[in-house]
Amino acid sequence: MIHISKPQISEEEKQAVLKVLESGQLAQGPRVQEFEEKFAAWTGTKYAVATTSGTTALHVALLAHGIGPGDEVITTPFSFIASANCILYTGARPVFADIEPDYYMLDAQKIEEKITPRTKAIIPVHLFGQIGDMDQISEIAARHGLAIIEDACQSHGATYHGKKVGAWGTACYSFYPTKNMTTIEGGMITTNDAKIAETARLIRNHGSPKRYLHEIIGYNFRMTDLQAAIGIIQLSKVEQWNQKRVQNAQYLTSGLQGLAQVKTPAVRPGCDHVFHQYTLRIAERDSALEKLGQKGIGVGVYYPIPIHQQPLYKQLGYDDSLPIAEQTSLEVLSLPVHPALTQDELDTIVNAVRSLFQP
Repeated sequence: MIHISKPQISEEEKQAVLKVLESGQLAQGPRVQEFEEKFAAWTGTKYAVATTSGTTALHVALLAHGIGPGDEVITTPFSFIASANCILYTGARPVFADIEPDYYMLDAQKIEEKITPRTKAIIPVHLFGQIGDMDQISEIAARHGLAIIEDACQSHGATYHGKKVGAWGTACYSFYPTKNMTTIEGGMITTNDAKIAETARLIRNHGSPKRYLHEIIGYNFRMTDLQAAIGIIQLSKVEQWNQKRVQNAQYLTSGLQGLAQVKTPAVRPGCDHVFHQYTLRIAERDSALEKLGQKGIGVGVYYPIPIHQQPLYKQLGYDDSLPIAEQTSLEVLSLPVHPALTQDELDTIVNAVRSLFQP
């Protein structure tokens, strides 16, 4: 079986965890601080705040920006549900705008029609390893006085016109095992705003600037030193892993050329795509999914149901018509692209996809 993802855990990560275990400092401590400092330096931002997951990073970031009941936040319907649920956690309302037909991310042309006096922020989701149309989104946000909170959970290290993800506002990352780098579970907020960073640190630690002093409502969203120790090692390797992902994606695209039934991933001009996922569009997606699975190819569908059509959101009264997201959800199929793939496995994937369309 060729797996859709394969976390890269080496002896270095194992030894780093053992050192933390032997130190006796297991909860948030010096390794978390070191990871935050190194991650901020890598992203080119002033501050980084570690959390328990990408979801809690988004939740904390929204709260740090003062988002709450009565507010609206514009985002995409085509993402993992956490991108929208984190808005619900604050008491605010997600507002969905449709997506781009080629890159599957929030369509900047559709944002302004969704802005109301209640709108406080935009969450663009940098999907599958590349960055949204941030030139237009940042211009719209500036004109309307809106915060930008980048959901960068799938795009560690991606750039757009030379700017690394996170350069347009507060950004949130996930370190789930399937991501381009992992801490097993974990998240990170990056920002250049000292006040946002300070507030985020309070929120993730019970609203406490020091032990047994609690200034605001907060949560236990602290990363452990065990997770951070893994993250420090992973961070030193993610660039080379990203390069391997890009090489694998280029090989897959080259091997699938000429198949009229398959649309290979489009790369936004000016964007360095880091291929968290290699996502095709195939009209007969479900049939292809079954047949590739039978051939031992691990495939995934990200995402089969747009967020606004999820039962939860139907119960909340959402009845949006977002045709591009709805059609895209019927056709996307992701192939393995992770850095552990061998040349034989890449050839097997290409041949398996091509065989779907041979008489």
